[in-house]
Amino acid sequence: MQKHLFFDLDGTLTDSMPGIVHAVQYALRHFGIEPPADEALRCFVGPPMRESFMEFYGMSAAEAERAVAVSREYFIPKGMFENELYEGIAELLAATDAAGYTHIIATSKPQPFAERIIAHFGLTDRFRLICGSLLDGSRTTKSQVIGHALRTLGITPDEAIMIGDRRYDIEGAAEFGMESIAAGWGYAAPGELEAARPTHFVRDVAALRRLLLKNK
Repeated sequence: MQKHLFFDLDGTLTDSMPGIVHAVQYALRHFGIEPPADEALRCFVGPPMRESFMEFYGMSAAEAERAVAVSREYFIPKGMFENELYEGIAELLAATDAAGYTHIIATSKPQPFAERIIAHFGLTDRFRLICGSLLDGSRTTKSQVIGHALRTLGITPDEAIMIGDRRYDIEGAAEFGMESIAAGWGYAAPGELEAARPTHFVRDVAALRRLLLKNK
């Protein structure tokens, strides 16, 4: 039985798209690129930003590293707080905590940023571990983050379940044989989550709460 809930952050716990998109637009302008409208940049929410600059704007690795650094000039003082908890998340965490679950953040966002965002919402005490990427550009993939969290906690994959809104969450969990729950309210493209073959799919936070508390 899974006792440890691994949560993605962006698009799963929080609606962070505005701050991320504005940071990407800030970086694109630095490179002389006229940025598109916000919705066209939703693809940047979830995966490591460095890879997204390379994939969607054809940047070299060095250019992408510079773009990430420039984006943080906006994101750190302002963008990370252009962010809101999804409705029902605080109540979900309280209910699953009372039911005996342990909460873990497993995000590709830099860990110091994730820690500040969780503290901003007053939820630090709800999480046993906040695990993310490192500012030196390492531990960026979801599977690397999940692996680090498992080792830090000293648990096996069958004791945990990954909850996230993008295929990276589902695929990262699958690399360890870990079960997963696809969060249908986030930033995935149509059909993305279904193609990743999660163990469960929930449409909204209320459905996630029902699933997790079904046998409690």
